[in-house]
Amino acid sequence: MRRVEVAMEVLEEMKMAEMEMSFMVFNPIIDGLGEAGRLQEALGMMERFFVCVSGPTIVTYNSLAKNFCKAGDLLGASKILKMMMNRGVDPTPTTYNHFFKYFSKHNKTEEGMNLYFKLIEAGHSPDRFTYHLIMKMLCEDGKLSLAMQVDKEMKNRGIDPDLLTTTMLIHLLCRLDMFEEAFEEFEKVVRRGIIPQYITFKMIDNGLRTKGLTEMAKRLGGVMSSLPHSEKLPNTYREVVDAQPPGRGDRRKSILHRAEAMSDVLKVCRNPRKLVKMRGSPRMTVREDGKLADDGDAVRVPHESSSPLS
Repeated sequence: MRRVEVAMEVLEEMKMAEMEMSFMVFNPIIDGLGEAGRLQEALGMMERFFVCVSGPTIVTYNSLAKNFCKAGDLLGASKILKMMMNRGVDPTPTTYNHFFKYFSKHNKTEEGMNLYFKLIEAGHSPDRFTYHLIMKMLCEDGKLSLAMQVDKEMKNRGIDPDLLTTTMLIHLLCRLDMFEEAFEEFEKVVRRGIIPQYITFKMIDNGLRTKGLTEMAKRLGGVMSSLPHSEKLPNTYREVVDAQPPGRGDRRKSILHRAEAMSDVLKVCRNPRKLVKMRGSPRMTVREDGKLADDGDAVRVPHESSSPLS
């Protein structure tokens, strides 16, 4: 990182000129070295910082903790935490959030929750971003009970749930096939003045209709239609649908398989009347042997074992 090298050269020039060096000089260099993965050099620069009148600040320690966590060195980050506390610098929520980022990234839910409970017991007050990270970690790990507990504690501490935390919780309920509960949370979100994402609505709607809860799905649609919203879905929506529990995507796959089979038929069948008849037949199915059957008449469709629907 060329800018760090230039900054270090300027630092040496300032030292030779006996100019005063403060945190405004050291902090950017320490952060730049850390971002470049040069953590030992960053620690060496920290040692030089100690001889200054001002000494390291909370920003200095947070920068080191951040970059050690980003590098996956939790032990090194913990040493920075102890160092700052021994020098009378109290960690802030930002300090601990770097640790929660690490735990979330590496699927270390148990370690993350241990830290969270220790902070609560010690009287620390997590900020909104802390709760975002914890909820993300719990929801991705499928820990519904803990997620509900943390959500409740967040509210008790005066931090109202926002679109991000409520979306993560509702999507977890959908993944657990708890669509009635997801609908209840959806209604609560709307009553709080938050407009849920359209993908959240679609996930609940599809789940309710699959379970035969059409009346509840209609209520859901009524709620959503009363809100200003976009009906644009992300490209990952198909991945969300395909990730449903076994059996849930069978009908969807059947439809896609039939469409694929019809496409193959169109390549070989030139009789318009026959095509119309096949398209309109309610009994048209795709057999396991690769045939598209219609009232006993079958047209063989080439079977490809590499097909994602096979």
